[in-house]
Formats: sequence, structure tokens, C-alpha cells
Amino acid sequence: MKQAQAEQIATTLGDLATPCLVLDAERMERNIARLKGRLDGLGVMLRPHLKTSKSVEVARRVMTSPSGPATVSTLLEAEQFTAAGVRDIVYAVGIAPSKLPQVLALRARGADVTVVLDTVEQAQAVAKASRQAGTRIPALIEIDCDGHRSGVLPTDRQLLLDIGRTLEDGAELRGVITHAGDSYLARGAEALRQCAEVERRSVVDAATILRQAGLPCPVVSVGSTPTAHNAADLTGVTEVRAGVFVFFDLVMAGIGVCQVDDIALSVLATVIGHQRNKGWILVDAGWMALSQDRGTRRQAVDQGYGLVCDAAGVPYPDLIVADANQEHGIITVRPGSAGKLPDLGIGDRVRILPNHACATGAQHRAYHVVRGARDNVEAEWSRFGGW
Repeated sequence: MKQAQAEQIATTLGDLATPCLVLDAERMERNIARLKGRLDGLGVMLRPHLKTSKSVEVARRVMTSPSGPATVSTLLEAEQFTAAGVRDIVYAVGIAPSKLPQVLALRARGADVTVVLDTVEQAQAVAKASRQAGTRIPALIEIDCDGHRSGVLPTDRQLLLDIGRTLEDGAELRGVITHAGDSYLARGAEALRQCAEVERRSVVDAATILRQAGLPCPVVSVGSTPTAHNAADLTGVTEVRAGVFVFFDLVMAGIGVCQVDDIALSVLATVIGHQRNKGWILVDAGWMALSQDRGTRRQAVDQGYGLVCDAAGVPYPDLIVADANQEHGIITVRPGSAGKLPDLGIGDRVRILPNHACATGAQHRAYHVVRGARDNVEAEWSRFGGW
């Protein structure tokens, strides 16, 4: 999609139908520059994860070049970004053998799509598909750095070598990859630095095992927004993957990776009612618009379904969407706080900051782009969903 096709006639926030997704491009650009500058200083490449935005227009602003590199979480994302000219793509979800024909089709269209795996069985399937197609599908071995989800333990030398040797029999062993998922549970700069170092050391150790056995390992990939912003040393790492840093969200603010004022994404909603005896304001954005992600519930400050701001994006003190139905959001003052319910009338607009930018974005088909507190909507950028 060309940029000119994505941009629509300028309007104002007040003209938009609600609920809808608002993107503050000024904050987004600042967030992107912050991480790029940090990684430049550490001497590593950024491979942005495009699962957060699922948007060609956003991707063009976060990638270091129009052809990538990029990370995706679905093959639909890979297809969309390949069509937009992205050529260097890591599909960072464990590969299912049934999806290898799609990978081969994308590679035939000129996209260098790399798959991820952590079992000999997957490696056998990738090697077999490569031999049958007459092309070497590149693969990264996933390393379990913190017990969060999946991957090979960096100490499991035999499994690493078995997978690597199986891949080399037809496919291409491109390196190792990990994700410090437990960093989302860490609090404070020192804890996050420790997560980043465990993440780094795990893949560097795994890479050393492969290389000492004579196997190739050109790529050593780490990635999470919390560790990307807190790593003190990335020696031995070739690239960093991160996604939500582009927008940030309330979970990231609760971890301490960003400030609330850095969050670039919000949901515009309209006041549709009051329950004054209950201290409620009702808006037309329920969990279908905000998502049901309640990630801040496990943090020191529970933000409900989102933090409520005025139409310019300025947060009201301690005002949250405390509950939500499918199409109704219930705004109240945070229990136990000194906040006061604002005087909002029927038809007034609010903006709600999300707990999880990826999950909230997935509820919408487009970003309505603004800059700072300006009311002008300068563009509409399409986004996509599905698998």
C-alpha cells in the first residue's frame, strides 16, 4: 500500500465515529528514536517486531530500511509485509510442518523468511521440505532463557547439536533466538538489567556450543521491550527484537520501562450515560474496543481496563475504566484514591490508554493519526488482523 492511499482527508477527533483507535505520531516517533539510539550505542541491529502494529505505514517508520529486517508472529503478517516490499523476515513462532508450504511460497516471492524451532521433529520437517523444494529454508533454534514458555535449555548441549545437525541435512541453521518473557514480571531497573543479562548469556552460550561443534551460528537474536531498554551489555548478540516499544502501554509503564506520557496509543470513546449514585460514567468502548487484557491487575497499580484521559490525551487523576461489558465501559475513580469524577456530559469524548497495545490494537481496523494535543487527524493508516 502506498502512503498516499493510506492517508485520508484530514478531519478532527470530534468528527470520528467511536470507539476508534488514535495514534499519537509524535509520541510514536519519540519512542522509536529512543530505542534505536540506545541500540546504536550498544552496537547491535534492531529487528522490530511488527506484530504490535500490524500496519505497513507504522512498519515503514520503525524499520531501518524498506526491506527490513523485521519480525512477525503470523504468516499473514509475513504475507502483508512481503507484499509491501519487506524481504528480511523472521517468523518468530515455533513452526508447524503444515505451514512450511506457505513459507516456501513467500520465499519464492523473494522474501528471506526464517523459521523458529526447538525440536528435532520440527528440524526434520524443515529439512525434508527444503530437500523436496530444492531450497534451504533457514531456521533459528529457540533457546529457553528463563523457563517462560518454549525453547531448548542453553545447557542441553546434545539437543542443540541434534537439532543443528538435522537442519544442516537439507535446510540452513542460521543461529539461535530467545525471548525474555519473564522480564514482564520484573520490577525496577536492576531486576530488568539482570533479565537482560540472563537473556544475553543464554543465547551466547548456546551459540558457543554450536560453533565449537563446527556448526554455523551467524545470528544471535534476543528480544523483549523491557530487556531491550535495560541491557547494559550485548556482547555476542547480533540483533534485538522488540515490538510494543513503538506504542508502549500501561503494562510497560507499570514495569517501569516507560512513563504514561510515552504511551502513543489510545481508544477514543464517547460518554453515553451516567449512574451518578454509583459514581459511574458510561462510554461506548467496552471490552470489544479495549480488549479483555487485564495485565496491570498483577502490578502495583491496577489500571482496570484502561486509564482515562481527556480528549487531548491528558490523563484524569486516578480515573480508570473499572469494568467493561461488550460495548459498554464503566468509568470510575480508582478505589481508595483522592481522584474526583470529572464533569463529563453526554456526547463528550475521552481517550483511554490500553493495558496491552497489541491486544487493544487487534480490536480495530485503522489508526487515526494525531500529533500531541492537536485535534487534527492527519491520516488514517490501515491495520490488519488474522493468521
